Amino acid sequence: MDNIKVYLIANLKIQDKDVYHKYEKGFFPLLKKHGGEFITYDDSINHLEGNNPLEGRVILFSFPSEEAAKDWFSDPEYQELAEHRREGAPLVSLTMVKGLPPRE
Repeated sequence: MDNIKVYLIANLKIQDKDVYHKYEKGFFPLLKKHGGEFITYDDSINHLEGNNPLEGRVILFSFPSEEAAKDWFSDPEYQELAEHRREGAPLVSLTMVKGLPPRE
C-alpha cells in the first residue's frame, strides 16, 4: 500500500551547534517539499530499557508514504544540506517505521 504513513525517528548528538543550525534552517522547507510533517523533538529523552540510545536529541517526523520518505532522503538538495548535519552532529541514528494501514 502506498498510502501508509511512515515515521522517522532521528537520534543524534549535536557537537557543533553553529554548523548544525545551518542544517536546521534548510530542513523544514525540504521536509515540506516532500509532504513531510514535523512532529516533535526532545533534548532530554528518558530511556527506560535496553541499550542506551545516543545521548542527545530525538526528533520525530513523518511522511505520507515510504516512497515520499525515500524521495526526501535521496533528494540531492537534502543530501547537500545533510552535510551540515553530518559535520555538526556526526553521531546519528535514523530509523523509518511504517504506520498502521487505514482501518476499513
